[in-house]
Amino acid sequence: MIPVQQILDRKKKSFNIIEPSALVIDALTMLNSVNLSYLIVMDGDQFKGIFCERDYCRNVILKGRSSKTTTVQEVMTTDIPIIDVTDTVEYCMSTLNLHKTRYIIAFSSGHFAGVVTIHDLLRQVLINRENVFDHSLTEKLIAQEEGDRVF
Repeated sequence: MIPVQQILDRKKKSFNIIEPSALVIDALTMLNSVNLSYLIVMDGDQFKGIFCERDYCRNVILKGRSSKTTTVQEVMTTDIPIIDVTDTVEYCMSTLNLHKTRYIIAFSSGHFAGVVTIHDLLRQVLINRENVFDHSLTEKLIAQEEGDRVF
């Protein structure tokens, strides 16, 4: 099985980092400039959460807040599943599925190592179709009913 560290090693160094005290308008500008759907919220070397487009929609727009006065820490997501860099791609996919999320946070020896996204895992699946998942898990994921949920 492929470990998370191998996925992180293939990713470019993260430049999508923002401080919790930054204004949402600055976070949106950064999202646009890095052309990603999320920012890593760090206070120094401490991981604090993720700010993503979904946070903006749900916690700013729909709650009538202003992007020019609301800080990232007021609206960011903090309850993100955590994995270790030694965990496998299969474990990551199961974790994403269990928590119904797009992002999981990888740590190594208690330190932030990176973000693994659903897109990272799907790329890995496409590269190693036969080697990533055993047949029973693949069938289970394919058969899962999504209903009216939008991920």
